[in-house]
Amino acid sequence: MSPRTSSSPSSASPSEIVERALALSRADGMIVIADEESTANLRWAGNALTTNGVTRGRTLTVIATVNGSQGTASGVVSRAAVTADELEPLVRAAEAAAREAGPAEDAQPLVEGVPVSSDFTEAPAETSSEVFAAFAPALGEAFSTARAGGRQLYGFAYHSVTSSYLGTSTGLRLRHDQPTGTLELNAKSLDRTRSAWAGAATRDFKDVDPTALDAELAQRLAWAERRVELPAGRYETLLPPSAVADLAIYQLWSSSARDAAEGRTVFSKPGGGTRVGEKLSELPLSLRSDPNEPGLESAPFVVAHTSGDVTSVFDNGLPVGPVDWVRDGVLTNLLTTRHSAGLTGLPVAPMTDNLILDGGGTRSLAELVADTGRGLLVTCLWYIREVDPATLLLTGLTRDGVYLVENGEVTGEVNNFRFNESPVDLLGRVSEVGRSERTLSREWGDYFTRTATPAMRIPDFNMSSVSQGV
Repeated sequence: MSPRTSSSPSSASPSEIVERALALSRADGMIVIADEESTANLRWAGNALTTNGVTRGRTLTVIATVNGSQGTASGVVSRAAVTADELEPLVRAAEAAAREAGPAEDAQPLVEGVPVSSDFTEAPAETSSEVFAAFAPALGEAFSTARAGGRQLYGFAYHSVTSSYLGTSTGLRLRHDQPTGTLELNAKSLDRTRSAWAGAATRDFKDVDPTALDAELAQRLAWAERRVELPAGRYETLLPPSAVADLAIYQLWSSSARDAAEGRTVFSKPGGGTRVGEKLSELPLSLRSDPNEPGLESAPFVVAHTSGDVTSVFDNGLPVGPVDWVRDGVLTNLLTTRHSAGLTGLPVAPMTDNLILDGGGTRSLAELVADTGRGLLVTCLWYIREVDPATLLLTGLTRDGVYLVENGEVTGEVNNFRFNESPVDLLGRVSEVGRSERTLSREWGDYFTRTATPAMRIPDFNMSSVSQGV
């Protein structure tokens, strides 16, 4: 096993690159974002490490704005590994893109008046293989235990730190360091007929115990020694926090205020407007985001590399605070930029890079299982796709273990299913929620890692057809 490394693309610091790019500007306005990223990873298969690696890289995004008689246009150009000598062509390309574009619909005055980050000129934060100093020996112990137990472990651990430096022609100088860590662990029986998955999200791998995860997977493989075939249908179903995160994240991504106001989503009000203020659940459910949430910290200001349905490059640097999307079961906010907030009359509520779902529950998933007469325990969802935006109906598959619960005990593994459900509809039908805990979405863990969600009991989850997936 030999480490792989790559050197920094430029000797100039990220803050210097931002300042030089801004100084080269001939546009009416300019935003420069330098993202400096370092990563470390471990991969393993068959109870043995296979590869590890450490990388470094930089991406520079230049956003030029040009005023015209019909409005303000924007041009965006991003490139990796940009050196100081390559800055001017990049700036000129962004300016040319702005001049060639029509007026930007989302045009707003560039943000100003945000205090300068005290560490803006400091070197970027970095990760290294040292982040696995305590994790790697524990992983070795898990390998030994798994080998003795007749199972094999596969998976990977990934850690990155991205330092984002944002500067604008209006004087903003902001910086945020974002650590992100994920662990995915898959256990298989030696004959490959049984499989189980577990994942975890972390900032530094100090709170991840691979031996505990292996013990959990060993129990699931033992449950799967008995196989029960069940038909499609509606079943009382226990969803673990990971699966709940899969659904909650998709709901957040689908909550554009503008799309709702235009009658195109599940959050559209019949006859016009949005469903903000409508009760979605009889339970006291809270769905919220907060960049200062302990353990789930994210950027406290907008970092937008492109404009889209729920982002605007003109909002770069706009402060991001706590926001309730659902409070006490009532839809409270939808995703807005400054532009879409003006169109819809709703408060400005930018996308935040974390999500917390809480219903006041205190029980663990195991305690919910113990209180189940007969139902299904799902471990994770997979291949989730949208069927109908008007209801946010999603379809997807179960994977790596669906178990039959009878009289408070897991009595065997059942076949996989395709499901058809809407996360918004589920909020109105959920009968019990457990305690919220940090989790990793199986489906969206590569894109959205900072979530805390509870296990949920759904009395009539729609397993629409039997799947041959594993």
